[in-house]
Amino acid sequence: MPGRRFGLITSGVVLVAISLGGCGGSSDAGHGDHGGHSPSPAAATQSAPVVQGGAPGEAAATISPSAAATDPWTQTDADFVTMMIPHHAQALEMTRLAREHGVHPEVVSLAKRIESAQGPEIVAMSGWLNTRGLRVPRASDPAHTMAGMLTPDQMSELGKARGEKFDRLFLTGMIQHHQGALEMVEPMAAQGSDALAIEMAMDVEATQSVEIDIMEKLLQEL
Repeated sequence: MPGRRFGLITSGVVLVAISLGGCGGSSDAGHGDHGGHSPSPAAATQSAPVVQGGAPGEAAATISPSAAATDPWTQTDADFVTMMIPHHAQALEMTRLAREHGVHPEVVSLAKRIESAQGPEIVAMSGWLNTRGLRVPRASDPAHTMAGMLTPDQMSELGKARGEKFDRLFLTGMIQHHQGALEMVEPMAAQGSDALAIEMAMDVEATQSVEIDIMEKLLQEL
């Protein structure tokens, strides 16, 4: 597993998503062949608020995305945010299957945990793109492949599996998926510029690193 590139998450900026629309397409983002599913444009909340932390002892303030868009952004920032949306969307497809077919209670609980993190992140990332006048991935986009994403055959096998076989396929597939996300985060440490995009990358790295550890332990228990 890649090492922590960003260190501890700072408390400066935290994205808060209000709602999440349906997921199910993929993104071309104009940057090569990437695969997976993404939420429809309705899921991209243009006015998702941003909670910006104050100085020590001061209260946090809620500001609009446009007010938060003050840092210059690079193509690395845009590529990361754009590609992470369909990457997250496929993870939500997998967690939906886990809620329906998972047997081990901790597998189902983990699926819900992943949903609670990645659903709002999709909305926040869509808001980031909208604020900067960049294209948000659509459900109608052609399919693409990105680091760690499951192939159509793997997704089909997961959808048909039941019982302990499902749990094992879900865990091994999601570990692969999370490891791919950590690979996608790496360029942000050296080339990211926008504070919000960097914060999102830090959050992905911290959250998914912990979840990989949890899933590896669960696999040993099955």
